[in-house]
Parts: sequence; structure tokens; C-alpha cells
Amino acid sequence: MKRVFLSDLHLQHIDTPTFSAFVRLLQIESRQVAEIYLLGDLVEMWVGDDDDSDLAALLTKSLKKASEHAAIFLQHGNRDFLFGDEFCEASGITILPDPFLLDDRILLTHGDAFCTDDQAYQEIRSLLRSHQWQQDVLQKPLAERQEMGRQMREQSQQTNANKPTQIMDVNGVAVAQTMQQYGADLLIHGHTHRPGDYLRRGQDTFRRIVLGDWQDCGWLCRQHGESFHLECFSLSRYAAGTPL
Repeated sequence: MKRVFLSDLHLQHIDTPTFSAFVRLLQIESRQVAEIYLLGDLVEMWVGDDDDSDLAALLTKSLKKASEHAAIFLQHGNRDFLFGDEFCEASGITILPDPFLLDDRILLTHGDAFCTDDQAYQEIRSLLRSHQWQQDVLQKPLAERQEMGRQMREQSQQTNANKPTQIMDVNGVAVAQTMQQYGADLLIHGHTHRPGDYLRRGQDTFRRIVLGDWQDCGWLCRQHGESFHLECFSLSRYAAGTPL
């Protein structure tokens, strides 16, 4: 089995190396692997499937084209939790629950549910992920939702700037308990923007691969059979056509 896993691209504009690199990656990897997994925060802000921006249109088109060659799966992040059925149908992708157990041993998640030390964030997360809140928001006019999204993003950036860095990382106990609950021995997640490949030893030994955000460089985890490898690459060089 050949797969790639990505997260935290935070796409905002089509005229950026990040977006160009992602489109090129879809073109190349969809012909090399069987499955592509997008583990949350694909975009910086998504306020509904009726988004009429250039980003929404080209993102949908690019995913649809790639989905003709490889299966593409998406998990909601804390920026794009309003991706819905209409977007999935138009782009040819499938939304996965969070967490999701793959091959009975690989646990996939965006990762923010593990940041249990940040209690204020977890309270907000519960609200934003609730069906009632989402339905109420989606009934508002698009322009109102776009303004609401901008305000929420600005508030989130300001709040995070004043938080102790350690509470924005995953809680080790929460991770271990969830891995034991699902019987998994490999965890792949994003959200924390702290990429790395970690092995936890002990009574319940498991491997944790953390995907990086696409800011200073691009990140992905590549699976080839039983091998998993974390890769980083220059966004500008890759967007210009330089191989990984």
C-alpha cells in the first residue's frame, strides 16, 4: 500500500507557493499512491460549501481531478470544520471521523483533541464542533459568515500568542489512553506544528508521527508498505517544478 498523509496547509490564496505546491503534489502523488489523507486545516478558513472565492473553486477543481486517480480522505481541523457534503461531492473526497482507525493499527487524527491541558480551547472546540452551532451559523448569509470567520481567526491568533507554549502541545496521557482504547501502534496527526517522529516505550509502546504545517516548508508522511517516513521540502522549489 502506498499512501501520503498531510495536514495544516492553511491555504488562503491561490497565488502563493503553498497553494501551487499543493496542486502540484496532488497531480504527482495521485498517480503514485493509492490514497491521500488530509488530516485537518487544509484551508485557513472555511465558512461553508457555498464559498464563492477563487480559492474554493480552484481547490475543488484540483481535488476532483486528483480523485480520479487516487482516493482522497479528509478530516476536519480547527480551521475547516465546516467542510460538508456538498464540498465532498464536488471535489470527489470522503470525510473521515476524528479519530479514525486505519488498517486496525494506524490512528489518524487532526490532533487538537489531545491538547487537553488547554481547557479554554477544548471548551471552544466542543462548541464549534456541535451540530446545533454549525447549523445556526450556516443559516447566516455568506458575507456575514466570512466576516465572522475573519474575526474568529484574528481572535485565535491573539489568544495563542499569549498562551504558554506547553499547553498547546498534546497531552501524553491523553494520547496513550486513546492509543490503548483503539489498540493502535502508530499515530499520525498534525495541529501542533511540531513535526517529528517519536517512539514511546513502556507498557504500551507506540510510534507517533507529527506532521508539520506548510509555512517554512511543506511536510508529508509517506507510507510504502510497512515503512513510514516523514518528509519536508521547499514549497517554492517544489511549486516551480523541482522534485522532492
